[in-house]
Amino acid sequence: MRIVKRMVCLANSRKVSGRCIAGIELDRGGQRLGWLRPVSSRPTREVSDRELRYPDGSAPRVLDILEVALLRPLPEEHQQENWLLDPASSARYVGRFPWDRLAALLDPPRALWIDGYHTFHGHNDRVPHEQAKRLVDSLRLIHVESLTLVVFAPHETFGDPRRRIQGRFVHSGVEYRLWVTDPVYERVYLAKPDGVYRISDCYLTVSLGEPHEGYCYKLIAAIIEREGAGQR
Repeated sequence: MRIVKRMVCLANSRKVSGRCIAGIELDRGGQRLGWLRPVSSRPTREVSDRELRYPDGSAPRVLDILEVALLRPLPEEHQQENWLLDPASSARYVGRFPWDRLAALLDPPRALWIDGYHTFHGHNDRVPHEQAKRLVDSLRLIHVESLTLVVFAPHETFGDPRRRIQGRFVHSGVEYRLWVTDPVYERVYLAKPDGVYRISDCYLTVSLGEPHEGYCYKLIAAIIEREGAGQR
């Protein structure tokens, strides 16, 4: 049986050959209920571009309030927020969530899961899979006063010219350096020269992904600036 839930979209990021859409469920009064990630039945759970669209063919944007048809909960290890999307239904646009009210949706200020594990270019950017199995959530909305975006080709010395964007910030007194998978900011900043760019006063949706080669990686799935101040 289908279940229709209302949510504010807080990420529509790239994933494998599709998208990872996530947000916070709202009650009819607009109050926060909890995180929600509509997923598909594919092994990697990504949603295709056509599966979560509005009837006019447009895609949900960050801060859209929408209603989605779901079939059942589909929790997996630390990703307890997953619900199986009904692929036969379209999303319904309800309205826009005000940037000024995002503070009411924030998660409590605490470490982003487990810290102390780093990649060569990252910092506190991954969690061993065996430890991640004991976690009960994989999505956080945080506020940062300053975000540094660094555009570069991390593996250029090995002959790989592909450029990426890394977000660097401090949260709850801890430094993080995480890759950005927000397609809006990727499109804008990958069009710029390699360099360092700074954003002030913004919200971040941080996701802890599925296991890959023994680790689960922390990613910036969305950067949310005040409308008119940034790239959205």
